[in-house]
Amino acid sequence: MKATPLEMSLLFDFYGETLTEKQRELFDLYYNEDLSLSEIAEHAGITRQGVRDSIKRAEHALHEMEDKLGLVARYGDTERCAEELQHEVEQLHELNAAQLHSAEADEIVSRMTALLEQLRQEA
Repeated sequence: MKATPLEMSLLFDFYGETLTEKQRELFDLYYNEDLSLSEIAEHAGITRQGVRDSIKRAEHALHEMEDKLGLVARYGDTERCAEELQHEVEQLHELNAAQLHSAEADEIVSRMTALLEQLRQEA
């Protein structure tokens, strides 16, 4: 299955430093600057086919790194878990406000919210 530009940009963010300087430059122009192969070829002084081949090699290298390390998948899993946890914290806050009226529950909600913020800043 062909990866979307967003998926390729995420792979590039995580593993782009493993590419050669030329691959990084061409990949960035294609995916992040949205230039055509012809525009990139003109800019880089190589053929359109040369640009395509370099980008395909870069895509393959990024996919291989993800297959080996799985950092993008783990990042996505962490984000999904954080969103679910945020929802649960909000429900606890609402339950406490409506029924429990517990200072201890408020403190737990505050600590959990702070931990979620810290988790998102570190991600």
